[in-house]
This record gives sequence, structure tokens and C-alpha cells, in this order.
Amino acid sequence: MRKQLLILVLAFLPLSMIAQEQGVADASSSKEVKSSKGHHSSGIYTGFSGGMMVHAGYLFSDTPEKVFSNTGLGNASYIKGLPTSGVCWGLGGSLRVHLLNHIHVGAEGFMSSMPLMKTGSNIRTGWGGAFCDVFTNWGKVRPMVGLTLGGGAMKRLYVPVQNDGLSYATSDSTHYNASYTKTPFFMMDPYIGLEIGLNNHMALLIRIDYMLPFGVAESKLTEKVNWSKFLTPSGPRLYVGIMFGHLKKD
Repeated sequence: MRKQLLILVLAFLPLSMIAQEQGVADASSSKEVKSSKGHHSSGIYTGFSGGMMVHAGYLFSDTPEKVFSNTGLGNASYIKGLPTSGVCWGLGGSLRVHLLNHIHVGAEGFMSSMPLMKTGSNIRTGWGGAFCDVFTNWGKVRPMVGLTLGGGAMKRLYVPVQNDGLSYATSDSTHYNASYTKTPFFMMDPYIGLEIGLNNHMALLIRIDYMLPFGVAESKLTEKVNWSKFLTPSGPRLYVGIMFGHLKKD
């Protein structure tokens, strides 16, 4: 009986060893396939990130009428005394996907305020859109150049200087204490930037842009937007922010 059991064990031992080797080979093959698939997918999608940015800039125009979007501001001497430029600042953020370890694709949005005259007059601009930029990697430094396409609205509040509580009379004898207009626009926003890696999941982003909004400069809200007309005031902005996420390929 013992001899028969020994013969059976010796007979099945090679078969079990073959099956075990086959199982190891199948597992190894499966891992290689998964690794190959993972490597293939990671070659296209190489990370994601998002964050907030603060900005400051200098906006300007050639005439006060375009700044305040009002063609009835009064006589020529008064118009010459109104500002045609000013400093703006604001806040916004972006979300992006990294592709091929050299492309960012995503969406962003910002708000920017430009106070004028110390009377409460201001220009507030809100915009957003989709962007794409290309970048290269120099160690922890990542220079980039890109373009945002989208739209927004420019809100202008004009509060004239008050003298003894009197309202301001325009050239057509209309009396008012303030003027408010809102202009929608389409915009292209080219930019260059520099991203400095702080660690694998956080980076400092510095960016400079020059937004090009196209709309109407007049104060009539019912007028159709003319996409061929450059809308002012506009100018360069400097952005500084922190981006979080999966910033590296590995």
C-alpha cells in the first residue's frame, strides 16, 4: 500500500511542478501586459494640476470715452482731465491635464478690478475659457507658452466728482450721479509662464499675459457686439500662484 502511494506521488509530482511553472509564467505574462498597458496610457496622460493665482496689471486706453464706455461725458477740457489708464488686480484659478509630458490643456477663470478717480469709479472684468500651452522640463523648472480662448464681460461704473452735492450734466444736458455699463466680449489671451517645482505635488507658477478682448466700446447695452473691434482698457497682467496635483510623469 505504501509502495502504491509512493508511486502515485512520484507520478503526479512532475505534473504539479509543470502546472506551477505554467502558473508563474502566466502571472508574469499578465504583469507584463498590464505594465505594458499602463506604460502606454501613461505616455499620453502624464498628470493633472489645479490652483489659484493672484494678479496685478496695468491697463490703458487712448481716450476716456473708451475707458468709461460713455460718449457723452461733457466738453473737451473735462474729458482731457479724466484718466485713460490705471492699475488692476484680482484673483482666479485654473484646472489642467498634462499630456505627453509637454502639453497642458484645461480651463480657467478670473476676476479683475481697476479702481479710478477715488470716487468709486471702477472697471471690473470677469472672463474665462479653455486654454492650451506647451512646455518643456528643465529639471524643476518648466517654461511654457500658451493661449486662452473664451469670453467675459466688462462692467464700468463711472461716478463723477461731486461739487457741493450737484449732479454732473453731460453734453446733452442729461443730469446723473453715476453711469453703469456692461459689455460682453470674446477674448484671446496669449501668455508665457514659468513653473518652479517645490515638490512632486506643488509648484510655484509665474505667468504674464496680454488679454485681447473684442466687443463694443459704446454704452448702449442693446447694441450688437462687434468682434472686430478691440475693447479697452486692456494691457499686461502678472500672475503668481500655487499649483497642486500630480505634476511629474513618474
